[in-house]
Amino acid sequence: QLGQLTPANTTAASLYSPAASTETLVKSIVICNTSAGAVTYRVFHDDDGTTYNTTTALYYDVSLAANTSIVLELNLMMDDSTGNLAIRTSVADDLTFTCYGAEIT
Repeated sequence: QLGQLTPANTTAASLYSPAASTETLVKSIVICNTSAGAVTYRVFHDDDGTTYNTTTALYYDVSLAANTSIVLELNLMMDDSTGNLAIRTSVADDLTFTCYGAEIT
């Protein structure tokens, strides 16, 4: 497990950023909706910073039904400690994001 986050607000937040001198293969993100209603999510990958908008979006305003989960298969390489994998949700405290992969030092 590389990171886990349940955003407490609706602004984008970093889910994972590799440490210095570390290459990472991000294999998947599991998103779980624990609420009674549908919630939208966004996933961003900025390879050298913290820009979270349409230019770094991997998934954008995707709806996840109430009380369901989804697995996003990524196979994404990250090798810069300034890069970030980030997420955003339309409703605070309703989605849990868990990122899985392998770090190579």
